[in-house]
Amino acid sequence: MAAHEPTDPRNAHPDDDFPAQEQPQPGLTGRTTPTPDHGESDYRGSDRLVGRRTLITGGDSGIGRAVAIAFAREGADVAIAHLPEEQADADSAVELVRDAGRSALSFAGDVRDPEFAASIATRTAEEWGGLDVLVLNAAYQKDREGLETLADDEFDRVFRTNLYGMIYTARAAIPLMQPGASIIVTSSIQAFQPSPGLIDYAMTKAAQVAFVKALAEELGPRGIRVNAVAPGPIWTPLIPATGWDADRLAQFGQDTPLGRAGQPAELAGAYVYLASDAATYVSGAVLPVTGGKGL
Repeated sequence: MAAHEPTDPRNAHPDDDFPAQEQPQPGLTGRTTPTPDHGESDYRGSDRLVGRRTLITGGDSGIGRAVAIAFAREGADVAIAHLPEEQADADSAVELVRDAGRSALSFAGDVRDPEFAASIATRTAEEWGGLDVLVLNAAYQKDREGLETLADDEFDRVFRTNLYGMIYTARAAIPLMQPGASIIVTSSIQAFQPSPGLIDYAMTKAAQVAFVKALAEELGPRGIRVNAVAPGPIWTPLIPATGWDADRLAQFGQDTPLGRAGQPAELAGAYVYLASDAATYVSGAVLPVTGGKGL
């Protein structure tokens, strides 16, 4: 039998031609060129999350969509929360979960709304009798010309989406979770290597790391693990909605040691690991998926 050749990580996803493009927030998959790879064709599960009841915020596209696909193919039931404008992406994500033979839920709303952000946890638990995995992934970012031009409403939107919404949902979810449950936050390399143009976004991502470490200490005695994934440059609809020019898009991800941007599908395994029983002794960790860039 011929040996299986390992994949060269430098060209695992060779299509890195990101042409000039821009779209309003929130970014949509159908308007993103090239279309991000969420693992629709390639992810194969191995029953690592059978029966896990899961909620993913921002699960309609990008990293959240890739996690939803992977979790479903690993045997989890998946609920996703998304903005109303993202309904088409959410519908197709739900279809992919159901195609894997799992139950799916979809909640349209804004996690900046405390009532909505809390309700998605309680509604998921009511539908399935509990909540085993919470992935806090919803996020907003926008390119900034300088701190002196950062408007209050924009600053507020970033913090309320990335931090307030995360807290609202986690606060409602924790009483619904039993020993063995897992909370996973999507942080960012920006928490450790902040870019001036993403200063407010980077601030929230650094705060998320503190949140994860403190909450892991609080919930450890209850048997609930809390971890984060720190992506590097990943091609998602959020990127063309960030406001970068053609040169910045063309160079996106080229400064990594692997020489390219990542695809959402390349992060899914990190979330599966952290949610699974393979990681029963992992809590308070920040797992980098950065193409070789150090934290």
